[in-house]
Formats: sequence, structure tokens, C-alpha cells
Amino acid sequence: MASLLQGFKEVQLVKPVGKTVMTVTDSVVRFNKATAEVLNFPAQVKILINDKTRQIAVTPTTAKADNAVKFSKQTTSVSIKDAVLVEAISKYFTLVEAPEGEVSFASVNGTAYPEDKTVIFDVANATAGTMKRRGRKKAE
Repeated sequence: MASLLQGFKEVQLVKPVGKTVMTVTDSVVRFNKATAEVLNFPAQVKILINDKTRQIAVTPTTAKADNAVKFSKQTTSVSIKDAVLVEAISKYFTLVEAPEGEVSFASVNGTAYPEDKTVIFDVANATAGTMKRRGRKKAE
């Protein structure tokens, strides 16, 4: 007797990942929520730079690993303000001069490799711009 469900396929409940984006300013490197999601919201990551191909990779690691960077325990975008890291990454981007009260930034979409829990950002695909400064206004 043939099975009633013969020929049927199970619906896969894997939701698609949004665009992975890294934004670089002169003081912070920010990864959007989709990037943290692909990496499975790790507490620590390693940031790797390929100087020859001008690519930046982000991959989870352990707290004991050399060069581990505190990343995420929450479910939102992640900002990294480590001066050494910001300088190492920002030298690959040309930030335009920003008008008073604005911040210059470079933004680049990444390529996600969920099976490897890695996101690779290609510096050549970066777009530059300026945005209004966030947070409290400085007293004049």
C-alpha cells in the first residue's frame, strides 16, 4: 500500500538572512544585526584582514583565543570601539570630510557563509557618505 504522504517534501523553516553590513567611522566599526545573526551572536570574534585581496573577515572564537574581540551577547547590531582595531580596518577606507555636526562613514555589504559562521567584507564594494551625529549634542 502506497503511503499517503509519498512524494511530499517537508517545508524547511530556515529564514533567509538579511544583508550583512559593516560600517566604519573614524572612531567605531559597526556590524549590523544580520551579521551578528549569521555568526550566531557570539560573545567573541576574530577579525581577519587579507591585505592582498583587501577583504575583512569576521568569525566567532573563544574568549581565550589570541586577538579575540568582545562582540555580542545581545540580539542587535554590534559596535566595536577598540582603537587598534578601528585603525587597522579604517586604513582600508577613505572617509570624506564631514560638515559640522555630521560623521563621515564607509559602509560595505558582506558575503555570508552561514555554514562556516563567517562573513567576508570586500573593501572594493564600499560606499562612503556622511550622516548626522547620533547621541547627545555637545554643549557650546
